[in-house]
Amino acid sequence: MQALSVKCRLIVIAVFGTALTTHLYAGASQSPSAVSQKEAGQLEIEINPLIAGFTAEELQAAVDEAYAKYKDLNEGKNADYIPILTETPSNLFAVVIATPDGQLFTAGDIDYKFSIQSVSKPFTAALIMTQKNPEAVQEKIGVEPTGLPFNSKMALELYEARSVNPLVNAGAIASVSMVDASDEDRRWAKVLQNLNDFAGADLQVLDKVFKSEYDTSWSNRAIANLLYNYGRLYCQPEEALRVYTKQCSVGVSTKDLGIMGATLANDGINPITGKRVMPAEHVPELLAIMATAGFYDESGEWMTTAGLPAKTGVGGGIVAVAPEKFAIAAFSPRLNEAGNSIKAMKAIRHISGELGLGVFGANPALNTEEE
Repeated sequence: MQALSVKCRLIVIAVFGTALTTHLYAGASQSPSAVSQKEAGQLEIEINPLIAGFTAEELQAAVDEAYAKYKDLNEGKNADYIPILTETPSNLFAVVIATPDGQLFTAGDIDYKFSIQSVSKPFTAALIMTQKNPEAVQEKIGVEPTGLPFNSKMALELYEARSVNPLVNAGAIASVSMVDASDEDRRWAKVLQNLNDFAGADLQVLDKVFKSEYDTSWSNRAIANLLYNYGRLYCQPEEALRVYTKQCSVGVSTKDLGIMGATLANDGINPITGKRVMPAEHVPELLAIMATAGFYDESGEWMTTAGLPAKTGVGGGIVAVAPEKFAIAAFSPRLNEAGNSIKAMKAIRHISGELGLGVFGANPALNTEEE
């Protein structure tokens, strides 16, 4: 467990009781704020800067508490419809808070690389919004929640938009088909570079995951072909399927997910690289879609108990965004029936409730949830 925190120390030196000189510098410290008398005429004042209204100690304590509360929980099981996901050690668990200035507050298996899966979807939607605009997503994909599982083919028949929204499989496959590119290689290069830009890291495809997922992608292949049939896919179906499957097979750590979320919390600027990844004016539209569809058919329950825009994936990762504050990411491969990580979901909900982060106000339902 580790906190990367920064404190400011203000030294005021009195010279002969008349002249004052001030010097401000940053330095690491483990002690709380204090005022201490130094050598004659020198007064040292340590100031803990607040992060979205919280001290570094409070944020680390929230992470530690959530990790300790759920680390021994063994509910759920690994996803098995992608065979290789059954091989991920089911006891892995990590929790991270990432701030807009790049600080990380962490606990658990924070460096373990797992496949990003559906957590990638909002970031490719962000790419479409950046290349075009949010209206293009609304017109060519849709923004309504389905109320159905993430891989539902029934939704394509029930809703006129067919793809419905960019955070379910149909909409995400449509998203990659909308990326401005002249061929498959360029399409994939742009999708991967966008993920790299959000993470501030050089992410790589987990080849074994890609092979396992692509070799068994009959359901997603059917979705791609149905979309193409209805005129809601904007490149060849197999090209879209391959790029989408590669996107889902990218390896990330919980720290990577935290920085990706912190980029959204920072109005589209990566806190590590300082690069603007998406226009600030488009971030609210993306977060709105994450709030209504990020947890698939559990999105309503999530927003009433956690109150944060978020995205979950069957690889076990979840990232949630407290707008203009920070991001919370968590990872555990054990899933519930809806395909959401049980430990990760509970940990993020706990932190949101303890810190009162809900976008509509604090969600006290968290503090009385049944374990």
